[in-house]
Amino acid sequence: MVNYQTGILEPVMPQQEEIMKNHFDRLFLHSKEESTEYYTHAMRWAQDVLGQQFSSNNKPYSGLPYEEFTKLFDRTFQEILPEDETSIETLFKNIGNTILKHSIIVSNPTCLAHLHCPPLSVALAAEVLISGTNQSMDSWDQSASATVLESKIVHWLNNLFFSSKQADGVFTSGGTQSNFMGLLLARDRYLKKQFNWEAKKDGLPSEASKLRILCSKEAHFTVRQSAFLLGLGEQAVIPIETDSEHRMCVNRLDRCLNELSKEGLLPFALVATAGTTDFGSIDPLVELATRANHYQMWFHVDAAYGGALMLSERYKNKLTGIDFADSITIDFHKLFYQPISCGAFLVKDRTDFDLIKLNADYLNPEEDEETGNPNLVTKSIQTTRRFDALKLFVSFHALGRKTYADMIDYTINLAQKTATLIEKDPDFELVNQPEMNAVVFRYRPDGKAHSNDSEWLNKLNQLIRRKLLEKGHTVLARTRVNKFVYLKLTLLNPRTSIKDIQSILNEIKQEARKIREDG
Repeated sequence: MVNYQTGILEPVMPQQEEIMKNHFDRLFLHSKEESTEYYTHAMRWAQDVLGQQFSSNNKPYSGLPYEEFTKLFDRTFQEILPEDETSIETLFKNIGNTILKHSIIVSNPTCLAHLHCPPLSVALAAEVLISGTNQSMDSWDQSASATVLESKIVHWLNNLFFSSKQADGVFTSGGTQSNFMGLLLARDRYLKKQFNWEAKKDGLPSEASKLRILCSKEAHFTVRQSAFLLGLGEQAVIPIETDSEHRMCVNRLDRCLNELSKEGLLPFALVATAGTTDFGSIDPLVELATRANHYQMWFHVDAAYGGALMLSERYKNKLTGIDFADSITIDFHKLFYQPISCGAFLVKDRTDFDLIKLNADYLNPEEDEETGNPNLVTKSIQTTRRFDALKLFVSFHALGRKTYADMIDYTINLAQKTATLIEKDPDFELVNQPEMNAVVFRYRPDGKAHSNDSEWLNKLNQLIRRKLLEKGHTVLARTRVNKFVYLKLTLLNPRTSIKDIQSILNEIKQEARKIREDG
């Protein structure tokens, strides 16, 4: 033990060592009674403060400004790492009264800003098992049964999305990672086929400057992000104009492909979006798959948002053609109602994972493959990875497909009813007829002064959103369409009712009137 006054390492007496060991014993979950008691005590306090905040709060946000919360936090927690321990009771009470009290409550029916779902309670319970066992999914000897369950769920997902028997996949942190993996495999397969070049070993060839990725202009920003992370630069991404329904325009795509061919550029990947962030629009998958096949491009479908439609008998036809994809992104922390983070990346041909496969003697030695014990790290760009498959498995069994389908159908129907309400109201302008459960609109008073002044309308709608957030009544999203500011309702929550929507629209009008009266 180090004497901190002298800096000298002093011997630890046996009885001191025993005292220290006993103190450490209670801090970790294991077989001893004092360990399970301490764990149960900590969990009970965590549950109590969480339950108290949810039972006493009917607003999605307290409205506390950033500066005030920072001061409150600094008063309550004067140090990030105090010298001495704090009692569990005091610690969690303080967390409840500061951090939880001023959190965004995503399960509230009027928290409608982002693709941010209310998590299922049964999935939250599964998180206790996941964190308690703390298994890492990179190697068989760290995860064992967890490896088997993830592999079985991936197999089920492959049967849901693909007709190919060679399909495979891996769980990911979400759409950003999955989209990156799709474009990584696309790049490396193209270089190998066209130039007999192995990017894994040799980096990028000189021809890499000619590589191009095609996607809708409504595609997720992670397509551009992936391009520069892959060493291709944002200039490698060619955004294709969309049609009136905010879907990739096939005619514009054809013209672009012809132009790229004339310029000697190399389109190697076509990214379709099944559920755009703003509008929930789904690109024409069959037509895009035809172009990808003709031009020998990798066809990646970003179905982070829309992939859950496959559970709905009523709406799964919107994803017709997704089985033509070379790779698919799925997010479970959206319409599968899982706690963050939880996603999957699927490939039609499992041999494509060989493009990123590496072996390390201390983790996944090659001889492990001879024994048949799988090390999932060979399919992932993550090493340490959570056992997120368990919470999805628990949710599937606790709800069943029919309940999942009912929730998805309900929210899409709610979006359609919401669009009708907005369209009929002369004080609002509707942008989209919802394909899924996102509705984009803005306040635009009919026949009033300035109603055609775009700068005034932009400021007004921004201010309306901010005022509603400050009051804590409603959390709305904002976006821009053709440089105009619009509001967005992301209706993922099956607890949100049409009555809630009507109340929100009324609040928007009231705030707008106050703002206009105040000048």
